[in-house]
Amino acid sequence: MERRMNIAEAAPALYGVVRDLDLAVRKSGLDPQLLHLLKLRASQINHCAYCVDLHVRESLADGVAPQKLHLLAVWRESPLFDERERAVLEWTESVTLAAETGIPDEAWKKVRAVLSEAEIGRLTVAIGMINLWNRIAVGSRMSHPVDAAQ
Repeated sequence: MERRMNIAEAAPALYGVVRDLDLAVRKSGLDPQLLHLLKLRASQINHCAYCVDLHVRESLADGVAPQKLHLLAVWRESPLFDERERAVLEWTESVTLAAETGIPDEAWKKVRAVLSEAEIGRLTVAIGMINLWNRIAVGSRMSHPVDAAQ
């Protein structure tokens, strides 16, 4: 696919704010392993090849088990994910697909059972953040970083 535009050049002030928020999310105290899983799962849902590749690489570099990454798309059927991860993944999917899911009370109850309200607040902003990055990457047709590895 041909790149449509460079958002950083087209809207530099706004792009800077997005980068700052992304940095704040990374420094917010969320468990890095959970953050990797939610970023990758949202990117899979949003069909963002650029972000899927990026977040697989980052996850592996930070010690996430490769098999867990292989099975993330089918996390409900895999025994590799614990209760906390399952609740976070369900919340991630519900928020990412809000127009379809309505973010059901059941998803809230599951995530609230394993995280504090403050953690869920940070988690929800992190989900919003990766969804924004996905839309920027897909909308602008960002070049796929896997090409550099070959």
